[in-house]
Amino acid sequence: MALSPADKRRARRADRKRAADSDEGATPDKDGKPPRKKGPIREWFETVAIALAVMIFVRTLLVDQFRIPSESMEHSLLVGDFLFVSKLHYGTRTPISVGIPFTRIHIPGVELPGTRLPGFSEPKRGDALVFNWPVDEGVPVDRKTHYIKRLIAVPGDTLSIVDGTVLIDGEALPEVQGSQFLYFALKKDPRTRISPSRLEELGVSQVVPQVDPAFVMFHATPEVAERVGELPYVERVERFRERQKGEPGFNNRAFPTGADWTIHDFGPIVPPGKGETVTFTPENSRYLVPTIRRYEGVEATRNADGSVSIDGSPALQYTFGQDYYFAMGDNRDNSEDSRIWGFVPMDHVVGKAVLIYFSFKGFRDFPFVRFERMLRPVPSLND
Repeated sequence: MALSPADKRRARRADRKRAADSDEGATPDKDGKPPRKKGPIREWFETVAIALAVMIFVRTLLVDQFRIPSESMEHSLLVGDFLFVSKLHYGTRTPISVGIPFTRIHIPGVELPGTRLPGFSEPKRGDALVFNWPVDEGVPVDRKTHYIKRLIAVPGDTLSIVDGTVLIDGEALPEVQGSQFLYFALKKDPRTRISPSRLEELGVSQVVPQVDPAFVMFHATPEVAERVGELPYVERVERFRERQKGEPGFNNRAFPTGADWTIHDFGPIVPPGKGETVTFTPENSRYLVPTIRRYEGVEATRNADGSVSIDGSPALQYTFGQDYYFAMGDNRDNSEDSRIWGFVPMDHVVGKAVLIYFSFKGFRDFPFVRFERMLRPVPSLND
């Protein structure tokens, strides 16, 4: 009995389905045997491997992520903020060491000739700069600890800090909204206790314990400090300033050694630029010589009279091989930055922080997530 056209079509579909469900429809290998199907474990491993390769490619060359670990950028950036860091802005830096990505684990002594691909912008004053901590020793540049600070001065800027105010080429630099400082509040009566919870309600981020009961020291924005000064039991509020040389309690911790500057009275200092030939003076040699010695790959010495020797020979000038930047934390008096350890070299720059994609407050306070900070641009000097 002849099959109808419809029956023939159904038969052909059934044959194709049986071939697909068996190895008979597969292309045989060179021995004439049909290939074996991939097992679920193999498929899972292949999927994970592809996902890891894509993640490593993106984080190495395009966009990385960074978590704020400390209070040095508060209140513009908070502890627990997770940021996207663009490597494309300044140009992607190719790997320098060989090891496990995104860890400090690497093969000692093996380094690649790292370079920087072209970017679409130069580091600008006011950028939130992510970089490898320059004074982190014992590991290649790309394995050093990641830091984030505000870019304050670029090559050629003359930077000074006078009584806590940052000056660029003699003009005051605007502060980023949310920048904090250290203040002390003098009580009208030393026996009066100012509750830390009350200060927290006013917006104080941190209270610094004091031995003298007449004072309370705290980190806050200028607006919050003004509110603390309006409390009925507070005589006045003043911004803290480190003692200068010659004053009791002077702390000689500022860069460079021997300059006798403080974090509130600093400079003048000029970051050098790539290809710039700088003539040494007794003043600039204090900070240029340690910069050359650390990052330029030559031996530089500052003599007692302020003169300079490069690789054992007297030198009047030096031409720099890369750009250098001056960076500071937005929490001005609770930040270790260029005022303490010097310039950030360009080969240490990772990228520009551009977006807060998540913010975790911690498990002590509910809700644990700061939803209002998610998907917000990182603040700049113009915000």
